[in-house]
Amino acid sequence: MGRYIAGRLLETLIVLAVMSFVIYALMGMMPGDPIDIMVQADPNLTPADAARLKALYGLDRPLIERYGNWLAAALGGDFGYSRVFNRPVIEVLLPRLGNTLALMGLSFVVSLAVALPIGVVSALRPYRTGDYAINFAALAGISVPTFWLALMLIYLFSVSWGVLPAGGVTSIEGGGLLDRARYLILPVLTLSVASAGGFTRYVRASMMETLRQDYIRTARAKGLPERRVILHHALRNALIPVVTIVALSFGGLFSGALITETMFSYLGMGKLTYDSIMGNDYNLALICLLFATLVTLLSNLGADLVYAWLDPRISYHGERGR
Repeated sequence: MGRYIAGRLLETLIVLAVMSFVIYALMGMMPGDPIDIMVQADPNLTPADAARLKALYGLDRPLIERYGNWLAAALGGDFGYSRVFNRPVIEVLLPRLGNTLALMGLSFVVSLAVALPIGVVSALRPYRTGDYAINFAALAGISVPTFWLALMLIYLFSVSWGVLPAGGVTSIEGGGLLDRARYLILPVLTLSVASAGGFTRYVRASMMETLRQDYIRTARAKGLPERRVILHHALRNALIPVVTIVALSFGGLFSGALITETMFSYLGMGKLTYDSIMGNDYNLALICLLFATLVTLLSNLGADLVYAWLDPRISYHGERGR
């Protein structure tokens, strides 16, 4: 197992290196650069000033050379300077990363806590009134536009009832953990509705397929308690495809919750990535996109490890030696 994990981590580093060059090259081919934007914003700057600034920052050099200089600095822990925020990239990234970890972690916990039991109950009693109601609610959660749901929640809980804040990360006074929790409730609820709906349908479909397998009938014929059959035999095997969906969803949500973060003015990674791209903040945008790639790759690795835990037949020992 250790050899397999080491091999996957090495593959992750290779993918990150390739992606860093691809993203850097795509940004380098975009029309305009930070110096051009600076010249357009300040009429006092002359073309000679622009040429001197480009030479100072190395923007007049070939793309390969600029990428090599950036990579050498990044390996040394220097990820550059953010043009939009006027601060080092790492100082801008870390607070947003913490906010996104809280938002994504809580929304995933809530989504799975709702989807797993409801999906299992729906699969155990298919094509009944309760199953139809669960499917309807799941489809509604998937279909409702995120921005509309966010607006409705803000209107109900903030405007009409005034019990929760409409947006932000924390109050001006900074009331600690409970204060942060109040600002997280509505964004987490918004993200959880859509995620729980999708997860519920996947759990239901996978569980129904598993319950039709021969080993489930054999377990019941042997007289095992129904609870043991469901939890130890059916659910563990039914979760294998669900784990794949969860891993892929986590990678996408980590950097893609842009609409939710915008609606609630929540300072997370999704909004930071968008702002950096729209502001031509190349250093910050590059690191944000690479971090999203890293999270996706690590999510897939985590899913592979969970496969082996759920199904003992799956083993990665000696995988690299074949």
